[in-house]
This record gives sequence, C-alpha cells and structure tokens, in this order.
Amino acid sequence: MHDPAPLILTLAFDEDTFARFDGERRRHFPEALNHIPAHATLFHHLPGDRERGVIEAIATLARPVVPPDVAVTGVRFTGRGVAYVLDSEPLAAFRARLAKEFEAHLTAQDRQGWRPHVTVQNKVSPETARALHVALEAGFAPFRFTAPAVMLWRYLGGPWERVARIPFGENA
Repeated sequence: MHDPAPLILTLAFDEDTFARFDGERRRHFPEALNHIPAHATLFHHLPGDRERGVIEAIATLARPVVPPDVAVTGVRFTGRGVAYVLDSEPLAAFRARLAKEFEAHLTAQDRQGWRPHVTVQNKVSPETARALHVALEAGFAPFRFTAPAVMLWRYLGGPWERVARIPFGENA
C-alpha cells in the first residue's frame, strides 16, 4: 500500500483578487499544463496520511489570526514564467507557526525560505516569459487584498482535489 497523495496548502483570495489572478493565469499559462486555479502556496507537501490532524492543526492556528492584509508589491521574472510578488508580515508569521507545527513532516522545498507569490505564467520559453514580464511590469500598480482563508488540496499528479477551506479568525 502506498501513502496517500500529499496535501498542499494555499492562500485563498477574495473574489475580485482571485478573478484577476486566475484570469491572467488562464490567459498566459500554457493551456495544456494549467490544471489548477491561481494560487499562492504556503506548503507544497503536508502528510496526506494525516488529513484530519492537518486540518485540525491548521484550523487551531488560523482561529486567532485576523484575516491578513496582503500587499502585491511587484512582478517577478522566474526564467520560464512570471509571478506576482506578495508581502504580508501577519501571513509570514502564520506560516512560520505552521512550519513549526509540521516541522517533522516538511520536505526540503517547504523548509527553505518562503517567497510568497502567485504564478500567472510558467513552463514557457524565456523570451515569452520576458515579454510578459515587461508588459505586466509596465502596467503594474501595487495593490492589497485581505486573505479570508487558506485552502487545503490533495495533489493528484497534475490536478488538485479540494479538501478543505479553513477561514482565518473566529469562523475557523
């Protein structure tokens, strides 16, 4: 018997922010490779065989957190794609508490420094990515949004399956 597929934790966006990011992702991400909606990953690999405990731990840590204000501060060229850069001290502090909670289960990728972002293009030629970066940067104005929740997903080898939406604050 193999271990259940890993769980992925992402940031949920408010409706307008999601529409903006997901619209850009649908326009610029190669269609054949775009299996998932726009997202900002907090953890790439949480233990899939401990789903109930993972949900309970995240909910416990999310309950005292006021829905965090997140600044979208710029556009990053990633070599073969483009991402929006996110910045939020409260969100970073929440993620650090989760990292401590799940420390024994974290992969090397999730242990390294966290650079929150939303990828709207990936897996294209560097020239295509550079052109989009220039275009998005030219029209970019920083903005902010309030993150209402985090989303837990099960990785299915390409697509993801939604497991839980865990709100910040008293509704968690």
